[in-house]
Amino acid sequence: MKGALHIGTVSGIRISIHWTFLILIGWIVFSNLKAGRSASEAGWSVLFILSLFVCVTLHELGHALMAKKFRIKTASITLLPIGGVAQMENIPEKPKEELLVALAGPAVNLVISLLLLLFISPAVALEQTENMQVVGPGNFGVALMIVNIWLAVFNLIPAFPMDGGRVFRALLAFRMNRTRATRIAAGLGQLLAIGFIFLGFYLNPFLIFIGLFIFLGAQAEAEQTQTQSLLKGFLVKDALLKEIPAIEAGESIRQAITHLLGSQNKYFLVNNAGRPEGTLSRDEIIRALQESGADTPVSKAMRQGILFLAPDMPIEEAWKKMRQEAHPFALVGSADHIAGAIDEENIVEFVMIRSAGEK
Repeated sequence: MKGALHIGTVSGIRISIHWTFLILIGWIVFSNLKAGRSASEAGWSVLFILSLFVCVTLHELGHALMAKKFRIKTASITLLPIGGVAQMENIPEKPKEELLVALAGPAVNLVISLLLLLFISPAVALEQTENMQVVGPGNFGVALMIVNIWLAVFNLIPAFPMDGGRVFRALLAFRMNRTRATRIAAGLGQLLAIGFIFLGFYLNPFLIFIGLFIFLGAQAEAEQTQTQSLLKGFLVKDALLKEIPAIEAGESIRQAITHLLGSQNKYFLVNNAGRPEGTLSRDEIIRALQESGADTPVSKAMRQGILFLAPDMPIEEAWKKMRQEAHPFALVGSADHIAGAIDEENIVEFVMIRSAGEK
């Protein structure tokens, strides 16, 4: 993820912290000082947030390490002000595997809570729970224990993109196909999201944000699963573009605009002396026009490198690979023998035709 600082690697998983995390720390310090609290109290608040995000990292590592048992790689974990994001190769499709991967994160939070409880007597924990407005040395452990319990419970809400949504889908998938299970789980998630939004107007505006997050996450999960279902059983060659839209590396952005306006293509292959050298998208043409002008050579604006896909590769697998490597346009075949091309727009059209055909 752009703008993220690498802070370490665990079991081959790159862990980074996004620069916006500094804004959160600054806001905490500012809020404490504005409320008249001492620098020491502000320091404890910052330390608490840092400890909390260590717990969030451990939560994401729980998912990642469990996924690794099923040979699913996690490239990175990025810490954002709203939590952690684990970039997995894919979500396990077998119900048992998805269930275990989804439960691993909340399980880590519950284990952390139990470990903290070993050092806190129940009586002291109950007494300190009543005064949690300011975190300090006296209630630090109790506060961290409570937040970990809250993280586990919150993540088990049966709604995408929370872990609970995946747990619910996995349980449904033991009795029905994955697409139908996703549709039911997403529907429940969106129903809960509407409830959060409604309560937000009366209780806490933050619930509106959570509701919107859940609603959009459930919709995205349902659409992605439906797309994967429609692509199943088909190969790259089934959606092949035989005519490859191409531009020469020595042409200017002005000439590229002419190609763009004179066709329906949004992606172009860039050739240099007859050899494929890179790709150029509509967005890259517009960006180059804005930043460096119409006389800029295509070679300066293009994306270097070509993604090659085999004609007999499952189109579902090709779609995932294109998304993972951020290549919206790929050649089919090899540098010596190009059979055609495929792009995200063409895959979307293929899905729409398949969807219409099933109705």
